[in-house]
Amino acid sequence: MKKTPLADVHVKLGAKMVDFAGWWMPIQYTGLREEHTNVRTNVGLFDVSHMGEVRFKGPKALATLEWLTTNDVTKLNNGDAQYSLLPNDQGGLVDDIIVYCIEKNQDYLVCVNASNKDKDFAWMQKHNKGADITDESDKWGQIAVQGPKALQLLDRTLSPALAQKVSTMKPFTFQAINFKGHQGYVATTGYTGEKGAEIFIEAKGTEALWNQLLSDGKDLHATAIGLGARDTLRTEMKYSLYGNEIDDHSNPYEAGLGWVMKPAKKDFMNKAQLLSRKDKPERQLIGFKMLDKGIPRHGYPITDASGEILGIVTSGTHSPTLDEPIGIGYVTMPHSSEGSEIYIDIRGRKVKAKVCKTPFVSR
Repeated sequence: MKKTPLADVHVKLGAKMVDFAGWWMPIQYTGLREEHTNVRTNVGLFDVSHMGEVRFKGPKALATLEWLTTNDVTKLNNGDAQYSLLPNDQGGLVDDIIVYCIEKNQDYLVCVNASNKDKDFAWMQKHNKGADITDESDKWGQIAVQGPKALQLLDRTLSPALAQKVSTMKPFTFQAINFKGHQGYVATTGYTGEKGAEIFIEAKGTEALWNQLLSDGKDLHATAIGLGARDTLRTEMKYSLYGNEIDDHSNPYEAGLGWVMKPAKKDFMNKAQLLSRKDKPERQLIGFKMLDKGIPRHGYPITDASGEILGIVTSGTHSPTLDEPIGIGYVTMPHSSEGSEIYIDIRGRKVKAKVCKTPFVSR
């Protein structure tokens, strides 16, 4: 398995380590519920160095990204970040990504999912419009700092290394950082629904930054957070996870990601096929709460009262914040409206649930 620059640190902190997409990663430290709650009430640190980073440079960088992605890259100025999608040639998605504009028209950093890094890079190269594309994943470490006290901690630790305090930055923006001689970027993006930022830093500087953040954040109850709580936090926000809510066969409009599509602004890969479901979706990604006892899990069938299959659960958990079971899944359109009664087939047992408003938890 691959190891991040913080692998040994996690072991020293007593983390339970697991294989995640070929990476040796911490699933939890003190316990999922405790870690989850600390992010919602204080501040947590996540090692996300397993994520991939691909650099697009040169006069054809913008044209290439415009063709590869569904969002409007031309609107990005230096220091802007943008959530976007990589469509495939079969009506689905290669991945969901974040594009960072370092120098408009000339230099962009694209963050991709760890499990998709090699696939994404090969796809980008295959459909390159003349950009200089480089896989920089081994160059970077990445730390996410999330929670209501995150900005306070980030200002405390990073202000000497930044031109602007993190707390004054707008969402989905970033700036260059020099932390103890290690170059990088701090971006006001995240995957928990809380305030915070994600810090890209040269791999050899990752441990020093991690330790400094934990030290500076002692009075703020800053703690290390594992992948287990990362998943429950994003599920409470109904944030998509590639391989669950979206995959090679997902249509963005059915997945609730139509806002990332900019067909009127530009042309992009397989545009016509993706648009074919815009006005006539066959299914919809919904959130639901369990009315009867049971925990929904990925892959469980969703049915109606008679047992007819309506769709499938993509993610499910017991919400630590709400203290009740919640789930995300696809259902056919007639059953997708808020308040609709559905059933989750839990190992042959039909358990009642109700489609509800999302996100499940508001910040």
